[in-house]
Amino acid sequence: MLMGNREIQSILDRHSIRPSRSLGQNFVTDPNIIRKIVRLAEIGPTDQILEIGAGFGALTCGLNEAKQIVAVEFDRYLIPALKETLTNAEMLGKTELLHKDAMDIRWSEFFAMRPGQWKMVSNLPYNISSTLLIDLLDHAPQITEILVMVQREVGERFTANVGTSNYGIPSVKAQYWAEVSIVGQIPPKVFFPVPKVNSVLLKFSRRENVEKVNPEVMWRLVKAGFGQRRKMLRKSLKNHIENTAFSSAGIDPKSRPQDLTMENWVSLAIAAGGGRKDEHKQQ
Repeated sequence: MLMGNREIQSILDRHSIRPSRSLGQNFVTDPNIIRKIVRLAEIGPTDQILEIGAGFGALTCGLNEAKQIVAVEFDRYLIPALKETLTNAEMLGKTELLHKDAMDIRWSEFFAMRPGQWKMVSNLPYNISSTLLIDLLDHAPQITEILVMVQREVGERFTANVGTSNYGIPSVKAQYWAEVSIVGQIPPKVFFPVPKVNSVLLKFSRRENVEKVNPEVMWRLVKAGFGQRRKMLRKSLKNHIENTAFSSAGIDPKSRPQDLTMENWVSLAIAAGGGRKDEHKQQ
C-alpha cells in the first residue's frame, strides 16, 4: 500500500500534523518516487533495512519485501500516525519503531543488538543529512548499502571530483569508505510542503577493501587541511606533520587540500605516522 497525496493529506489532518521546518520535514507525496527508491534499493526477502526519518510511513510501506525494518523517528507527534500506517499495511509485526534522535544513536551498541548486514533506505531530514551520513560511514560498517534522498547540494558534495569547489571532507570520506553516486533527480513538487530546493537520490556501496591507514590520523589531516582550504598544505598542516612527510608521500607541499585525491590523503596520513596495519579496523 503506497500513499498518494490524498491519503497523506488525510492522515495529516486526522492526526493534526503540521510539518516542522526546524526538523527538516518534507514528506514524499508521489508513490512513483517511492517505487523508484524501492527499485534502486534492490530490496530482497533477506534484507534488513534501517530507515531514518520514517515520518508517518509513506516510504516504510514500500519496504515491505524486506525481512526486517527498523524505522527511526524523532518527532513524537508522528509516532501514532506511523503506527496506524504500518498497522493498515500489515507491517507492524516486522517493523521495529524507535522514537530516537538518530544523531544520538551509538551505532556500535545499535548493531550489537541487531547483528548481520544492513541496508539503509531513507528520506533524510535536510538538517542532519551530511553529518549523519558521515557518522554512519565512519561508525556503522554493518550498513553495506545506503540509498537516501537528500538536498541536491549535499549529494554534489559527497560525489564531487578532486579539484572542484564542492570537493571537501564529505567527498574524501565517501570515496574512502564507499563507491558513491547520484542515481536520481527529485523535483520539489513531489514533497509536502514543497521545498525551495531540488533533491537527489544518493547511493553508497561500501568498499570491501579500504586502504590500510589509521583513519584517526587521516581524518585529522583532512579536517585541518579543508579547515583552511585556501592555504597551501605546508601552512595548514604545519602543526600536524613534518615537512619531510610531503616528499615521502610524493605530494607537493604547495598543494591545496582540494588538489589531493583520496589516495593522496591516504599516502600523506601514512607518511605522517598513520602507517599501514596488517588488518584495517574501522572506527
